[in-house]
Amino acid sequence: MNLLKSTGTIGGLTMVSRILGFGREMLTSRILGASNATDAFVVAFRLPNTFRRLFGEGAFSAGFVPLFSQRLHGEGGAEEARKFSEEVLAVFLPTLILFTLVFQVIMGPFVAALSGYVGDKLEFTTFLTRITFPYLLLISLVSLFSGILNSLTRFTAAAFAPALLNLMMMIALLVVPEGGKPSATALAVAVTLGGVVQLALLLIATKRAGISLRLRRPRMTPGVRQFVRVVVPATLGAGVYQISAFIDTFFLTRLGTGAPSYFNFADRLNQLPLGVIGAALGTAILPQISRHVGAGEPDKAATIQAQAAELAMLLCLPAALALCAAAEPLVGALFQGGKFSAADTAVTAQVLAIIVLGLPAYVLVKVLTPGFYSRQDTGTPVKIAAVVLVANVVLNFALIPFFGIAGLSAVVAFTSWLNCAILYVILHRRGHFRMPGWLGTRILRQFLAAGAMVAAIYVVRQLIGDWFTGGLGHRLVGLAVLIGSGLAVYFPLVWVLGGVDRDAFLALLRRKRPVADAG
Repeated sequence: MNLLKSTGTIGGLTMVSRILGFGREMLTSRILGASNATDAFVVAFRLPNTFRRLFGEGAFSAGFVPLFSQRLHGEGGAEEARKFSEEVLAVFLPTLILFTLVFQVIMGPFVAALSGYVGDKLEFTTFLTRITFPYLLLISLVSLFSGILNSLTRFTAAAFAPALLNLMMMIALLVVPEGGKPSATALAVAVTLGGVVQLALLLIATKRAGISLRLRRPRMTPGVRQFVRVVVPATLGAGVYQISAFIDTFFLTRLGTGAPSYFNFADRLNQLPLGVIGAALGTAILPQISRHVGAGEPDKAATIQAQAAELAMLLCLPAALALCAAAEPLVGALFQGGKFSAADTAVTAQVLAIIVLGLPAYVLVKVLTPGFYSRQDTGTPVKIAAVVLVANVVLNFALIPFFGIAGLSAVVAFTSWLNCAILYVILHRRGHFRMPGWLGTRILRQFLAAGAMVAAIYVVRQLIGDWFTGGLGHRLVGLAVLIGSGLAVYFPLVWVLGGVDRDAFLALLRRKRPVADAG
């Protein structure tokens, strides 16, 4: 029930951000289209985001949250945890500032090597990237304060913060709606301003939680050395993943005008369940697993992972299969219009239908990796990431010449499953996590319900096909009917078949009922 509640809180607020993200992308597609200016912004936004995942979210959380939680629940309590946070901040902040300054200097050659752009497109992409790159510094600090709040089981502010970025970008597009370079520049400025607003929110929330950090002189204290020992392997592992992201960007920018934009719009839809379910589950279970492992309760830690895997598949299977089955009407309803044509919709839908096949695996990775991080083992995921990277590079070179952007999309989906499989096999061999029989049975029943849902979506799509060729209103109504029909089939059927822990959901509802009645 605690897992459901935590995941619900994080996922619900993440959903708000993702909905605003859709609003942002709908405006972007209509105002900018799949153009050179859009491609330039996509690359400029992708670079700080890639480094953010390297320094901030994954690696930092993997090292910081378990160590902070140990101190918080140990003899020193909140004061020891606060001291540890200040020591880490004292080293982390100068490192980020130096990294940002170095990249501002070498930005031109770096963007040229990564994108293959030349002339005006290279100059404009470099200009935008210099504007967006400080977002890396800001959002990495957001990750530190998010780690503190998550360890205190205060998930609200950290989960809501990304919504502020999307709001800033939507405002930029509404203020500068003419398209081309002016709108792309406004978006780049909004990225960095969004980072400022997010950091301000997290600073306020952390202070209200009773922890105010002071800036210290950088020193390699025992706590910092312990943090570095844990976080360096995690950063190397995240680095391998981000090299993979750079490789994807390398190929996308060489597939012609529009390819980065098509992949970006498709990935925005893919990121909805990924962020709402995957990030929420990973954030919710890491402190819980770390606490049980630290207390010498490995069975309870494994149970938390099994419950998270059940919830992940319950929600991800229908999301992935529905996105695949309804890719074209979905993309058309959300993005088509203005400078985004029906031909653009067709390509984006093809990319979406392929990449979402890896969605369940990607979310399961978020469930499995805490099994390593909670034991301060960040080295094993590094080795696994290296294997996945090699597979990514080889498959990209093999498939893209023949299948273009569809080949790249297939590689993204396949390597997600490869990563998931290797993580599980190693956890299984070490005895840290084994899929219990009840979990396998429930997942099988979820597959059956999801299959029936896909059949219903195809039938309804044929019946109301004309709705998706009309105006925006008709397309949105048709999309609502399509999604509604899928939900109406999947959730009742998965309940009847026993693909969900009914007792846990009923208990959660019983806990909430008095609150509802009181209102």
